[in-house]
Amino acid sequence: MHCQRQGRSTERTVTAIRNALPEVTALEAWRLALGWSRADTVAQISDLYRADGLIPSGPSQSMLCRWEHDPHDWPGQEYTAMLCRAYGARPVQLGLSRAGGDAFDGLGLGAKIRYGHADVEACEAPARERVVAMTTSTGLPAVRESLHLALLADPAGSSAVVELAETVEHYALNYSKHPPHTLFAEVRTARNLLSGTLTTHSVEEAVAAEMRRSIGWLCALLGNLAFHLDDVSGARAHLATAGTYGTRTGDVRLTAWACGAQSMVARAAGQYARALTYAEQGLAHAPAGLARAQLHAWAQLPALAGQGRADEADAALAAAARELEADAVGAAPGRFGFDAAEYALHVAEAHLGLGRHEQATTRAEASVNHAAVGTPG
Repeated sequence: MHCQRQGRSTERTVTAIRNALPEVTALEAWRLALGWSRADTVAQISDLYRADGLIPSGPSQSMLCRWEHDPHDWPGQEYTAMLCRAYGARPVQLGLSRAGGDAFDGLGLGAKIRYGHADVEACEAPARERVVAMTTSTGLPAVRESLHLALLADPAGSSAVVELAETVEHYALNYSKHPPHTLFAEVRTARNLLSGTLTTHSVEEAVAAEMRRSIGWLCALLGNLAFHLDDVSGARAHLATAGTYGTRTGDVRLTAWACGAQSMVARAAGQYARALTYAEQGLAHAPAGLARAQLHAWAQLPALAGQGRADEADAALAAAARELEADAVGAAPGRFGFDAAEYALHVAEAHLGLGRHEQATTRAEASVNHAAVGTPG
């Protein structure tokens, strides 16, 4: 009863704050009603992680600030659950029902969250037990820790280390499921583990070659993450390194993808001629099928559209479609989530850049229809 009375009191204060200051979001109003600074909220959430036997995994004060003020920036389910527990509120009360979705509608205010499941210890009983995946705080570090343990067992590297070095696939396929700054730290640590082994031990050449290839893809990931973290110079450095490793190891897909990512970085800065040069360099290396379709749609097409070169953009679009059709069996996966939904989105953006609004709308709707439920797309 006590926690229910306290919750009602806080909710009344929140209502008063929002009536007096309509521009204050519900999420910020709850923090203010509790008399907390953003640092207080971050500390409370860290304590909750520790209480669940987990390593604290953010959020940072800047992330909380964005969630409070940016209508397009939402916390994921994990952080939504933690904010609800810290504030003693439900997602709908914090204005986060869209971020948490139905997964938290019946979650008690004191629910104790574990990796892979929820143990309910609530002030009020929920309608049914909920499952909350804690992949960022527990599952993500486990990938890096497995690689570390393998290297401790065989410091000079082995086939087992090579297999674990393929964790780049885990990072790539789950790219959008983790906060970028957290994933960046994990990927950098994994890369440093591999590069440290190569520089301090005599590694069998076949094993070393595969480790270098994995290092290259990890550098590619770092470049992509740096770009999303608004570190343009860092992105360029990591992507250039990835391209070097691609050339050195003969991994044409890595070389091609690194060029495509460099094209993306240049395009974001409005450097369309430079972006097109990178796109064409990537296409010179990209193998047929999905990898080549990605370069056409993600790099070449928007660079041409940005320059207003409609006919050439249409040719790039047709080339991408041919590559996708030829790769219908999906022999080679795309990188960092490239799929039919992303392809349609690139096409929509190109049409929009060329002033073809009706076609852009149609392709955008196709992108939505292709996007898997529950993904950022």
